[in-house]
Amino acid sequence: MKEIVKQTGGFNILLAMASFIVVVAGMRAASSLLVPFILAVFLSVICAPPLFWLQRKGVPKAVALALILITIIAVGLLLGALIGSSLNRFVTSLPNYQDQISAKMATAIMWLREKGIHIPEGGVQGIFSTQTVMHLAAGLLTGLSSVVTNAFLILLTVVFILLEAADLPKKLRVGLRKPEKSLANFEKFRRSANRYVVIKTLISAATGFTITLWLLIVGVDYPLLWGMLVFLLNYVPNIGSILAALPPTLLALVQLGPGSSLLTILGFLVVGNVFGNIVEPKLMGRGLGLSTLVVFISLVFWGWVLGPIGMVLSVPLTSLVKIALESNEETRGLAVILGADVE
Repeated sequence: MKEIVKQTGGFNILLAMASFIVVVAGMRAASSLLVPFILAVFLSVICAPPLFWLQRKGVPKAVALALILITIIAVGLLLGALIGSSLNRFVTSLPNYQDQISAKMATAIMWLREKGIHIPEGGVQGIFSTQTVMHLAAGLLTGLSSVVTNAFLILLTVVFILLEAADLPKKLRVGLRKPEKSLANFEKFRRSANRYVVIKTLISAATGFTITLWLLIVGVDYPLLWGMLVFLLNYVPNIGSILAALPPTLLALVQLGPGSSLLTILGFLVVGNVFGNIVEPKLMGRGLGLSTLVVFISLVFWGWVLGPIGMVLSVPLTSLVKIALESNEETRGLAVILGADVE
């Protein structure tokens, strides 16, 4: 009997692993369809509070939804107009910047060798590739701009999600066997998820705006572009701020010199510490944090499955999974494993 139980348990584990592999392979194959849908869900979560607020103020549902959509389109067109030209000019100038950075590094290596510090040929370039850093930034921003081609699909999905949002609890109440308990868990998840996405988006926008102003003061090229990169990568704690700081720091080095490069780093450190270590924990609470290992694994996993946009969405997606696990007593232990602490 014990042997049968062991064999059944082993078979269930293999079945679960096989199912996971099939699902992940399907998600990777359908990433071009999944990315717009996930972005639509995030937009819907952000837009739901103002939509419900307008309805509570007596604005008809159709009018409130139209106002929300007009705002989304206006913001999208404004960002496209401001960032599109900068992105094209940066991509065109990228080979020239890479050559200048390589020349600066070669000069620095030669100076260190003259001072008696032995550095093997190709050692620094092998460990730290400036081309990879700049291409990563360009690839991420280009990947975001390619999503704009699916703008109509995203907006249409947002409309349908918002139209269904108000009636979903009623449908769940009718369809579930134990509606009270399930709806309580669902409502807890909805509120926590909504709060997380909205606060994180506002903090990311404030961080990107502040960095843009600082880079304008320092005089680094394409400040709006780097501000958008900061906004995107601010969703990824710890690792994201480092990745966002590298391209403008290298660009400041070749464009303005070491002093401006140090000022750029200083700005990123101050802004990152203020928003990341003071403002965000105060508004969001430390309980929603993820462990550094989980952040890194989710970054690699979702980046591999969904591409550059998956890297941006990796931590929000994992955080929403954690919130969903916390909403149920039976799965709260798994949420603790994903979290940064045990409190």
